[in-house]
Amino acid sequence: MSAQEFYSRWAALYDLVSRRTPGVSRTRARVADALGLELGDTVVEMGCGTGANLERLRDRVGPEGRVVGVDFSPGVLDRAADHVARNGWRNVHLVRGDATHPPIDEADAVLATFVVGMFADPAGVVERWCDLLGPGGRIALLNAARSRRPYGPLVNLPFRGFVRVSTPERRRLETPAHELLDRRVEAGHAALDRRCERVVHEEHALGLLRLAAGRVL
Repeated sequence: MSAQEFYSRWAALYDLVSRRTPGVSRTRARVADALGLELGDTVVEMGCGTGANLERLRDRVGPEGRVVGVDFSPGVLDRAADHVARNGWRNVHLVRGDATHPPIDEADAVLATFVVGMFADPAGVVERWCDLLGPGGRIALLNAARSRRPYGPLVNLPFRGFVRVSTPERRRLETPAHELLDRRVEAGHAALDRRCERVVHEEHALGLLRLAAGRVL
């Protein structure tokens, strides 16, 4: 099963988990704040999924701003489109496309939540996003990875199980899914560090969620 088919099949469950998991909603609000959006900005969410972040982004750019959600899975985009239509958000636009080579010409800010760990070359993708933004553009990443805190072993065991069942290509991997996720997240966040100034790093949800945000040099 391809990743597109996987996420389309489980779109309803993914929508529920992305909106109702305890603590995640607050962290989504925090990462939206970390972008430092202004009224009238254009913000692009790479891998927007079922649209859990769209309302927060729209609130921050205002009715004169623009929110663009990009995702490659038709099933999750359909659910995102339902949310947009139900709320009548005329300045929120959804695009089916590959976030690794986004079909976007320009933007003031880029957001990506729980996406970087899916890419074979996360550093290269983050570099392309920074190139899209140009100097002064703002970028924020939120990703899940194993906790590095002293009590990490207690929370990492169930986390490993969750990562395994939620990884479409798990049967084809030579490296355990949770280890591969950690490496990809670290590589993506390191690329942001290299390309940005005023970088913010935070950990949430017992250290399982890592936020990185900055302004492109």
